Amino acid sequence: LRFTLAPIHGRMMLMGVYEKLIRPLMFQFEPERAQSLADWILRRRWLWRLASRHYNIWDSRLEVTVAGLRFPSPVGLAAGYDKHCEVLDSLLALGFAYVTAGTVLPEPQPGNPKPRIFRQAQQESLINSLGFPSKGMAAASENLSQLSHEYKPLVVSIAGLTIAEFVSCHGTLQPLADAIELNISSPNTQGLRVFQDDTTLKDLIRSLNQYRTKPLFLKIPPYFNDEERERVLKLVHVARDMKIDGITVANTHPIEMPQLSVGRGGLSGRPLLEHTLRMVADVRAELGPSVAVNACGGIFDSTDTLRALRAGANTVQLFTGLIYKGPSVARSINQGLVRLMDRSGAGSLQELVHQES
Repeated sequence: LRFTLAPIHGRMMLMGVYEKLIRPLMFQFEPERAQSLADWILRRRWLWRLASRHYNIWDSRLEVTVAGLRFPSPVGLAAGYDKHCEVLDSLLALGFAYVTAGTVLPEPQPGNPKPRIFRQAQQESLINSLGFPSKGMAAASENLSQLSHEYKPLVVSIAGLTIAEFVSCHGTLQPLADAIELNISSPNTQGLRVFQDDTTLKDLIRSLNQYRTKPLFLKIPPYFNDEERERVLKLVHVARDMKIDGITVANTHPIEMPQLSVGRGGLSGRPLLEHTLRMVADVRAELGPSVAVNACGGIFDSTDTLRALRAGANTVQLFTGLIYKGPSVARSINQGLVRLMDRSGAGSLQELVHQES
């Protein structure tokens, strides 16, 4: 092959190589083994430093500002990929505007027993019942203290089973992050559901507000009927009234699956997109313009991203898209947004978003 191939052809070739060669090979392994192999590759930091020029697109038209933080694009990595904050520098090199580390817990815990992850390759989805495996906040703090990420914001997701645990984790990790995301919505950790009560959530945020110096985001659960919608939007109202900076919409969808050791898990990936868009529109209508919205669920390409932004999101977060599309996924989305702006004559991402679809 000639090295003078147009850059767009090179990017398409790399994504094609991943989807046709590397992904089928990785999918021969059970999911957690494949994740371990991917982490081993991501620990070759020198490789990703060299590759970062390829994966990152620095186009000022893509920039967005959320809670006072400047993001080079609207495309972030959702919590769950790097639970222990061990390969964040490599993930930041892959073209994401920001990475959400964690979810981190105060103390180490193994999570749920295996099997706890299944792929549904035809649907481009995952079902997991991990239950927050974590090395704890001390290990995460040590890893974060060695990370240099001045050029991109870093968000850290935290959780706990009590207000005191949330406060402890927040106090330890806030100095090492640009923003903190509260995970009260994992379907695989039953104790978290206490914070899906509006009064208890208000008590939690009030406690954190005493020490808060960085932006605070809240990751909400999905809803599937009018009663659940009303309950979740009550949480959104509390978050708005307590001066939360952003809402992440939403966590994985609860689903029964007998093959998992605990019999149920959380669905992520392609099937979630339409539901995510509806929830984003609902939450934006409740919040008004002052609070940020991060759309999370079913984002795979620039079309999905633009639809989420037009529904009311400020940024998008993806996870399963990285598994199925590979390390070029953020660059592909960003490049797609640039091409859409070029075609439409939009001078900025916001101008593109507000054009008629």
